Formats: sequence, C-alpha cells, structure tokens
Amino acid sequence: MRVWTLDEASAALPEVRGLVGRLRELAAAPPGPARRVGGNGAPSGNGHGPTGGGASGELRAVLTALTDRGIVVRDPARGLIDFPARSSSGRDYLLCWLDGEDAIEWWHWPDAGFAGRTPLSDPPT
Repeated sequence: MRVWTLDEASAALPEVRGLVGRLRELAAAPPGPARRVGGNGAPSGNGHGPTGGGASGELRAVLTALTDRGIVVRDPARGLIDFPARSSSGRDYLLCWLDGEDAIEWWHWPDAGFAGRTPLSDPPT
C-alpha cells in the first residue's frame, strides 16, 4: 500500500482530477447499445461476443490508472477517492477528496468512512 503525504497528494491532484472527471463521465454513461435478440430469445451475433470493450474497457483503464497509483476509488459516480496516509504517531488514515472540491481538505479514519470526514485543520494524531 502506498502511503501519501498531503503534499504528495496535493501535487498529484491536477492529474488525478482529470482521471476522476473521466471516471465520472464513464460511470454515468448509459451502457452500450443492447445486443439484438433473436426469435428464440437468445442474443444474436452468430456466436461472436462483443468487440473492443468500449466505455467499459476505458472505465477499467481509468480505475486501474488510479489504483496503480495507490489511490482508493470509493464511489466512481460521485468521484470520491481516498489517498492512504499515516499520522506522525504511525496510525493509518485517509486523505479524502470529492470531485469538485478545490483541494484536499478532509481526512477520516479507515473505519469511519465519508461520514467521519474531518477537516485537516483538525489533523489526525
């Protein structure tokens, strides 16, 4: 698990913001065109599966781009992510960012979730 400092997470935010924006677009997109159904109720297509991967393939790629950086994606539709961090006492916590926020200004303990978000002005110990 990668451990982020606030400075590192803040420096990564411009790139991460772009990835999260794209993630939200893809998560909100309707599924691709429905496959036609034959007269017997089975999908048509002569046994050929879907090609490419389209938006779902890109969605997976964006998720991977974030998770490979050590970012935890909590809610793709809302753009909620966490950066794992460690307090000076050695306790793990999460820097929390929601798409649309100007900066990383919140944190929470892993077991507290979004409801336990605390402003960084009241830092973890």
